[in-house]
Amino acid sequence: MTVVVAALLGSAYALGRSLVPDQVPGLSTGATTGADGPHYADQPSGGEPSGTPSASTGPAETGQDGSAPNTGTDNLFGAHATSGSPRLALTFDDGPDPRYTPQVLALLREYDVHATFCVVGENAQNHPDLIQAIVNEGHTLCNHSWHHDVGLGARSADAIRADLLRTNAAIRAAVPNAPIVWYRQPGGAWTYPVVSVARQLGMTPLHWSVDPSDWELPGAGKITATVLTQAEPGSVVLLHDAGGNRQGTVDALRRILPDLTARFELEALPTDPT
Repeated sequence: MTVVVAALLGSAYALGRSLVPDQVPGLSTGATTGADGPHYADQPSGGEPSGTPSASTGPAETGQDGSAPNTGTDNLFGAHATSGSPRLALTFDDGPDPRYTPQVLALLREYDVHATFCVVGENAQNHPDLIQAIVNEGHTLCNHSWHHDVGLGARSADAIRADLLRTNAAIRAAVPNAPIVWYRQPGGAWTYPVVSVARQLGMTPLHWSVDPSDWELPGAGKITATVLTQAEPGSVVLLHDAGGNRQGTVDALRRILPDLTARFELEALPTDPT
């Protein structure tokens, strides 16, 4: 009798397990969602190290663009990850910032390098003088959403369009005639709707191919080593001039520029991408 009961119980358990569907892993975009809204999966958990300068005076960001999300072409929905030429492109995200952007601009000027600045709408509105400085020194502008919303691509097309147009309006309030032909999705969390809306508004989606994770505050040495070892013709290098303590990025740039300018032609991304 004991053997029969055990056999019946085993059969019932096996039948119950067979009725539970297997979990299907979702597409990773580097973002997670919690009760208090979207967060970056690559967000530094400990904040800035003790003894480092205070963070940007601009709006606090929930995270940074970085290495984990969407580095493969399957998840980019057509976003550009290279410059499209043998030239190397430096890009700076999340600004402008009154503390770090002027330092970046000064170093680029010293080495006669033009770059691309992916600016956050709120920061553009708060610091129009820095937007003007970026354009006056020959750099290219890129829309980086109004408030670095990593979940923007999951919203409705109308909400995406309103966000991108609001950001463009803040930029053009500072530089009315400056072309804005690039869009970079916060966190690299690309979706078909955000790519589609950006293209409808005349902007080419822009990703990256070299990411030293400078938002993680690894130190100037590690940022420098990553960029110099991974850079190759056509690379788009992701760096940050805002969104937190960026002194390590500025210090790394002093080491990066002499090497890169000796090995590559550097360019601002064109204002008439094909």
